Order: sequence, then structure tokens, then C-alpha cells
Amino acid sequence: MSNVSVELSIDIIAKVVNRGNLGGQAMVLFFNWAIKQPGIPRDIHSYYIIIKALGRRKFFKFMIEILHDMVQEGIKPGLETLSIIMDSFIRARRVHKALETFENLEELGLKCDTESLNVLLQCLCRCRFSEIERILKALIADGFTPDCSTFSYLIEGLGRAGRIDDAVEIFDHMKEKGCIPDTRVYNAMISNFIFIGNFDECMKYYKGLLDSNSDPDLDTYTIVISAFLKAQKVADAIEIFEEILVQGIVPTRGSSTSFIEPLCSYGPPHAAMMIYKKARRFGCKISLSAYKLLLMVLSRFGKLECC
Repeated sequence: MSNVSVELSIDIIAKVVNRGNLGGQAMVLFFNWAIKQPGIPRDIHSYYIIIKALGRRKFFKFMIEILHDMVQEGIKPGLETLSIIMDSFIRARRVHKALETFENLEELGLKCDTESLNVLLQCLCRCRFSEIERILKALIADGFTPDCSTFSYLIEGLGRAGRIDDAVEIFDHMKEKGCIPDTRVYNAMISNFIFIGNFDECMKYYKGLLDSNSDPDLDTYTIVISAFLKAQKVADAIEIFEEILVQGIVPTRGSSTSFIEPLCSYGPPHAAMMIYKKARRFGCKISLSAYKLLLMVLSRFGKLECC
């Protein structure tokens, strides 16, 4: 391969391992050759390419071998590495293997602590794994100490698994376990009730956050505004959006787009244009898809002079 007159790059390596039809061993052989070539950084980000590719294709034996090779090369893995590993196993429904690997993290140069536990729970939560509480109880029995992040992932995971009552019970007893709910925990409760369409309970926890010692963050506001828009409470959504700007919080491109898009389907473009103008005035970036929607709705209502 060294005699091929093609300038190798990280992008080419990614295309070969992600789009090709190589087996696990061939992917590893190619990567081990490629990482030694001039101009290819021998760092953790390069290794992430092959780790993700092997995990996606369920070549777990080779994924773990590459991790060991990486550590032997002196490249220290981090929490992002752990997230990739856990996510690969859990998406493939190999939860037992994920837990087995978690218990032996030190062999991979990682600490088996609360931060690592939270990464595991986050991955379980994303995949709506219904037994997340059982796993957490077992890990706590092994000496892990949960923090607010732990509870936020647990509560969100229970909600996504349809166990809202269990999530509420966990929330209600957090203080007894020495952990006062923070913004992340409230956000998880708010998200859970939006997920099942219970707008009243969603707002109950939002107001609870406002009355607590924690402050809402961009995630909180985005979740609540989305809930208002879903219920077509446009005036309330705009009021919360104005509160974001008053607080000096600049919505991301994705957040602004998520507010504008549903408003473009509610009829006249007044509300969507109001959000757009306020967002631009405060330096928020707007996505191309949002611009296209605005142009379409303005055209439909004969308001192109507003463009």
C-alpha cells in the first residue's frame, strides 16, 4: 500500500474503515499501517475513527484490542473514549459486555469512578434501557457514590423507559440520599413529562426549578419553549424566549431553528419573524433550513417585503 500514489489523510482513513467492506482484522491491519504514515497524527482522535468503526460493525474483540494498543502507545483514553465503548456495546444490546468492560476499566487506563459511572448511565439512558435502576443499585452496592449527574441520567432513563412514577419517586427522595436536585435533574423531570405530553407536570417542575437554589440554563429554556410550541402556546413561548435574552443567554443555531420551524407551520409568519428578529438582534445564528422556511411562509402570505 505504501507504493500507491495517493496522499493519505484522516478523511481517507475514515472512508475506508466506515464505508468499505473490510472485516475486523483487515480494518485493524489497515489502520495500523495508516497511522504510521507521514502526515497522519498519532493521537486519540485518530484512534477514535477506528474504535467507532469497529464498534459500529460489532467487531468488539478488535475494538478492545485497539484500545489496549492505544494505551501501550502512551495515548491516554478519557471519558469520551469510554462513551464510545459503552455506546457501542449498549446499542448492540450487549449490556452484559458493557458492564464487564466497565468493571475492568483500569486495564484500559481509565478510572472506575463516579464520572465513569455517569458516562455508563448516559449511554444506557440514550438507548432507553429499562433496567438502568437495577444496574445503578448494584454499582452503588459496590461502593460508587452517586451525584446529581447520576440522578439526572437515572431519572431521564426511567422516563424514556415509560417508568415516570419511578422517576418521580427517585426525585422526591434525592435529599434523603444527600443530593439536592440541581438544574440537570430538574431538566430531566421536565423532559420526562414533555415526552409523555403532560404539560401541567412539566410546568410544575419548571416552576420548582425557578423556586430552588439553581438557575435555569439554555437546555431548560429550550425544553420549556419546545413544550409551549408543541401546545401551541405561542405567546408563552415568546415570553420565555425573551427571558433567555434578558438573562444574557445566547441560543445556539440549533435552538433558534427549533423555535422558528414549528412557528412557520402555525399560520401567519408574525411570531416566527418576531423570534427571528429578536434572535438576530442578540447575535444568534440562524440555520439555512430556518431561512428557507421563513422565505416560504412569507411568500405564502404575500409578505416578501419583510425579507
